[in-house]
Amino acid sequence: MNPPTTELRPVAGVVLLRDDNAALLQLRDDKPDIPAPGQWVFPGGHCDSGESRHDCARREFREETGYDCPDLKPLTEFSYVCPDTGAHLSLSFWKSRYDGTSPLQCFEGQEVRFMSLAEAARHHIPSYLLEVWNRALAEENSALRRD
Repeated sequence: MNPPTTELRPVAGVVLLRDDNAALLQLRDDKPDIPAPGQWVFPGGHCDSGESRHDCARREFREETGYDCPDLKPLTEFSYVCPDTGAHLSLSFWKSRYDGTSPLQCFEGQEVRFMSLAEAARHHIPSYLLEVWNRALAEENSALRRD
């Protein structure tokens, strides 16, 4: 048996923003052995060995929603301890704009749908979610001012 590893396996997710600044959220399965059970999160998942965080975010998002995000831009990275499982995660988030036409489906979890910030704040969400979302919006606004 191998000794437990202290190296964190990275997790990457995508903040997909619609033109009205709503973001696509995924309702996680309500299983006690997974991080954020029964919570609304940005779609994403664990990176495969040797996979870049960018490629992971794009792959996981496509696997979970059927939507491809070819224009992902880096947003933020930080360490996070899941209060429900105690898992130590190295989170990486990327951002993209929804094209407004491609279909979105739920291939993992209970549901995916666009929500406003105010609506998301009324649901069970991880403590970092609103801060990451606000950061994505701030960067989008900053980019618009530069253009």
